[in-house]
Amino acid sequence: MYQSFKLALKSIWGNKMRSFLTMLGIIIGVAAVIILVSIVNGYMGSVVENFASMGVNRINVNVTNLSSRSLDEDDMYAFYEENTDLFAQISPSVSVNTSVKHSTDEMDSTSVGGYSEQYLDIMDYELEAGRNIAYSDIISRQKVCVIGAYVAQTLYGSAERAVNQTLKVGGYAFTVIGVVEPQEEDDMDDGGTDDFVWLPYSVAVKMSRNAVINSYILTSIDTSQSDECVDAIESFLFETFRDDDLYRVTAMSEMLDSLNEQIALMSGMLGGIAGISLLVAGVGVMNIMLVSVTERTREIGIRKSLGADKGTIMQQFVIEAAVTSSLGGVIGIIIGWGATGVAGSLLGIDSTPTFGAVMISFSVSVGIGLLFGYMPANRAANLNPIDALRSE
Repeated sequence: MYQSFKLALKSIWGNKMRSFLTMLGIIIGVAAVIILVSIVNGYMGSVVENFASMGVNRINVNVTNLSSRSLDEDDMYAFYEENTDLFAQISPSVSVNTSVKHSTDEMDSTSVGGYSEQYLDIMDYELEAGRNIAYSDIISRQKVCVIGAYVAQTLYGSAERAVNQTLKVGGYAFTVIGVVEPQEEDDMDDGGTDDFVWLPYSVAVKMSRNAVINSYILTSIDTSQSDECVDAIESFLFETFRDDDLYRVTAMSEMLDSLNEQIALMSGMLGGIAGISLLVAGVGVMNIMLVSVTERTREIGIRKSLGADKGTIMQQFVIEAAVTSSLGGVIGIIIGWGATGVAGSLLGIDSTPTFGAVMISFSVSVGIGLLFGYMPANRAANLNPIDALRSE
C-alpha cells in the first residue's frame, strides 16, 4: 500500500495541471459546504442568542375574558402560590399605548407597560440607580415608574439625575424611582430594548381602561419542567374557561427547541445543496482516472506480466483517486476556513467553521474519491496483460 501511495503522489505531481483541475471541483465543493453551513449556523446562532435573551424559562399566558367566564390577577396569583414548586416568578403584563413627556421633550416610541415587583427578575435586569417597583406601590396604586437607560439619558442626561424626577405618562405625573442599566451600551435608540417605562400593573390597568388583565408572564424554576408547567397552567385555565380557544400558553423553551430544529434543517439543506458540487467533482475524478488508465495501459500490462495481481492494480488506482480527492479536500478546508472568517466579518456575525461541517465535507470528498475511483481501477485491473502490452 505504501508503494501505491508513492506512485499516486508521483502521478499527481507529474501531471500537476490536470491533477489541480481534477481537484478543483472537490476544493470548491468542500469550501462551499464549510462556508455555507458556518455562515448559516453563525447567523442563526445570533438569532437564537437574541431569542434566548428573552428568557427560555418564561411562559406567556394570554386569556380572553368574557362576562360569564373571566380570570383576574387574584385567581392567577392563587394558582401561582399553589404551585411554587414549579414557578419562580409571576407578573401581570398590561400594555399602555401612550406617550412619555418631560418638560418640552416627548417620546412616542417608548414602550409603556404595567408589571409586578418581580418583573425585574423575570427580565434578568439590574438597576443602575434608584429602586425597583415594590409590592406596596402596587397595592396603593402609587404613580411611580422604573425607566430604561435610553429614556433616562435622553430626558435627564444620566441615570442618577433621573431618579426622583417627574415624568408625564399619558398626562399623569409619575415619579421616577429607578433606572435599569443599559442592555445595548453602544446602540441605544428609539424603540430599542432600553426605551421603556414600567408602571405598577394596578396603575396601568386603570390607564388602559381595562377592567381585567389579559396577559401574564411566569417563569419556571427548571426549564426541564417546562412541559409540566404548561400542563399545569392549561389545566387550571380549562377549569376556568371550559374552552381552550379562550386562552393561549406559550413556553419560550418550546419555541427555542422548534427554532433549533429549523436551523438544523436549514443547515442540512444548504450543506446538501453545496454537496451536489462534490458529486459533480466525483464525476470529474472518474473521467480523469479513466484517461489515466488509458494512458498507462502499457504500464499496467508490464506490471501484470511481472506478477502484479488484480488486487494490486486496483489498489493502485483506487488509492490514486482517493489521494487526489483527499488533497482537494484539505485545500478546500483551508480555503473554506479562511473564507468563512472573511465572510463573517463582512456580515458582522460569528461564523466559525464547525467541526462537524469540516469532517463531513472531508469524509465525503474522500468517499467520492474511493467511489468514483473504483470503476477506472476495476477497468485497469481487468485488462488482459497481452492486450495491454500491445497498446501504444
